[in-house]
Amino acid sequence: MFGLFGKKEESKNQACDLPFLCWQCEMSAPGGCGAHGESKGVCGKTATKARLQDLMTYGLRGLSAYREHARELIEKFGDEAEWKTLMDIDDVTAETLYFTLTNVNFNFDEHIAQLMKVGNAGVKVMDLLADLHTKALGIPTPVEVTQNKAEGKGILVSGHNLDMLEKLLQRIEERGLSDKINVYTHSEMLPAHGYPHLRKYKNLKGNIGKAWFDQTDIFSKWNGTCVVNTNCIVPPEKSGKVKNYIDRLYTYKIVGIEGAKKIENDNFDPLIDHTLELPDITGFDSDEKIATGHHYKTVLEAYGAKVLDAIKEGKLKRVWVIAGCDAPGRKRDYFRELALAVPKDHIIITSSCGKFRFNDVDFGTVPGTDIPRYIDLGQCNDSNGAVHIALAVANALGIEDINELPVSIALMWMEQKAIIILLALLSLGIKDIYIGPNAPQFANEDIVNFLVQNFNLGVISGDIHKDFGKELAS
Repeated sequence: MFGLFGKKEESKNQACDLPFLCWQCEMSAPGGCGAHGESKGVCGKTATKARLQDLMTYGLRGLSAYREHARELIEKFGDEAEWKTLMDIDDVTAETLYFTLTNVNFNFDEHIAQLMKVGNAGVKVMDLLADLHTKALGIPTPVEVTQNKAEGKGILVSGHNLDMLEKLLQRIEERGLSDKINVYTHSEMLPAHGYPHLRKYKNLKGNIGKAWFDQTDIFSKWNGTCVVNTNCIVPPEKSGKVKNYIDRLYTYKIVGIEGAKKIENDNFDPLIDHTLELPDITGFDSDEKIATGHHYKTVLEAYGAKVLDAIKEGKLKRVWVIAGCDAPGRKRDYFRELALAVPKDHIIITSSCGKFRFNDVDFGTVPGTDIPRYIDLGQCNDSNGAVHIALAVANALGIEDINELPVSIALMWMEQKAIIILLALLSLGIKDIYIGPNAPQFANEDIVNFLVQNFNLGVISGDIHKDFGKELAS
């Protein structure tokens, strides 16, 4: 919208006509401030301040997802420093929510500063979660995983919660059923196969399906049970196909839909017993394989020196970060087209479920090296890995400004976890990011102008050569 996102009038027609809508206090105008086109609330809050505060709360929602997973692991493996980091993150959450109360702050610059605090908390929580995952499960190593191949009794696990997956595998082993029940991953659970402490379970098999939204098709065809352990679940109201598997669907902790069974107090026995009652898996006989397990710690150790040498020798010319949250629609084919157009002397770093748009491709290695051209850092919370790699390379090359590195960034966004990742990147001063395929509707002209002027943030046009023609030709 508003120039950056297309023609102003076209964008207005696609977005809400209201400058903002706020009814959070007793002073609110009838129907809410902004309901009749007002650009300022009764309290004096402008539409821009209201939208910036909305952005804060969206970022906090994404932050809360990673914070919750980190807390689960800290309870088992955490030390005093990690508890302190968690408390610091919680302090930012409380302060930011306080910031959005009526009649607290009307200063634009201080709104931006608070958003950067939220972004910095995002940096901390992703670093914390990455360290806790590797402490609990070992440092991931690259592995090829079977794709859409399954047999025997099967449980299909979708989501982000690796701790829950390990608890399930442990319980199956405790009951002596590892030879009778196989466990498969779906969507953001794919990176689980890279962790050595999870790979030791012989019944953790391959991956089934792609990004979260194909679950209605995949779960309908799956003969066994299904578990969704974090967000990205499709409700019956969205798809009639849910009725085909609702009686075999289990949810975990905060996740829930009408008709599904809840796993209570980490008791996996009902799920296991149900799986044993169901027929063997059929209809998944593909010979495909996909790669995962390129955690940033592994990349730096295994390829760090080689990457530096390749850059100095001119064998590696550019790094692409093509990642983010996938969602239905052909517009996201843009990211596959972009990945396929990346020259062979460039590498692609990815994370999140957006990688399923192109992770079926064998990108090979950078010519003259054994550096893989496709590096899957893991889940969306592992996006911090790209920053760690970039900072290490910049430091080794004596480059003070990370934005001077030959890096191009194209991110697909869908929901609030993508927002905290973007705020985290902006808080680190990273510029020249393209997001898409659609512009966020919560941004108005003032916010867009600020992001363009200070971060050169752009929205993909749908034409990879218009957006990245120079970089693709280099």
